[in-house]
Amino acid sequence: MAPKNSGIAQKLQLVVKSGKFVLGVNQTLKTLRKGTSKLVIISSNTPALKKSEIEYYAMLSKTPVHHFAGNNVALGTSCRRFHQVSVMSITDVGDADLGALVGGADKKKKKSKSK
Repeated sequence: MAPKNSGIAQKLQLVVKSGKFVLGVNQTLKTLRKGTSKLVIISSNTPALKKSEIEYYAMLSKTPVHHFAGNNVALGTSCRRFHQVSVMSITDVGDADLGALVGGADKKKKKSKSK
């Protein structure tokens, strides 16, 4: 796997241990509609139609989307699962430091609320 992904893979393992997340397209869409999602991670081989649908809902809910460089098997392995995971939605980061991906969106939301 690429060294670029190793950092996010380690952070994902920390999210799995200490945070809250959901796996799968349908569950991710539910969290995006509710507005509880902090970050959405999409694997590289997710079908284009599903990917565009998730990106559209993420744009509406102002949730950052990270395109995972690996395929769904690598994303599943990063989540410590023995099955394929094409989409993952993080609702609580726990002890993980995903500031570069999540922090920018939170600052934007806080600024827009304070006006």
